[in-house]
Amino acid sequence: DTPEATARRCALMERARRGELRAVREESFPELVHPSRRDDADILKLVHAQDEDVGIEGYLRQQTAIIARVDSRPTLSAIRCPTLVLTGDADNTIPNAFSKEMADAIAGARLVILERCGHLPQAEQPEATVRALTEWLGTEVVSGARTA
Repeated sequence: DTPEATARRCALMERARRGELRAVREESFPELVHPSRRDDADILKLVHAQDEDVGIEGYLRQQTAIIARVDSRPTLSAIRCPTLVLTGDADNTIPNAFSKEMADAIAGARLVILERCGHLPQAEQPEATVRALTEWLGTEVVSGARTA
């Protein structure tokens, strides 16, 4: 995170501590999804269900972990297993340039950028996500790089 992103996370965490997690997530929702899905009540309902499962303490732990994580880019070249980097073309959380950088740094990695998709590919583009995973797994199995 940039210092600005960390400050934003800290402010959101404080609001969550005050019992405003649902409002925080509703306000953040448009940034998570493709612009065409900003009014998608089903995906928002899924986000709220996930929040209920995780709870406020879980949310706070997640945000704290994100703030504290180290930059893994220098170690990506050490990855030696088949890797798929899957992202949406409108992912504001992890911009496509970063996804491309990750895929380029990992030998043999495949980058798939789903169209009309933000940061939640499984919810926004479930069929395209399954297709990308199935194609990637099929290629890995056929090439012998992955065994069942």
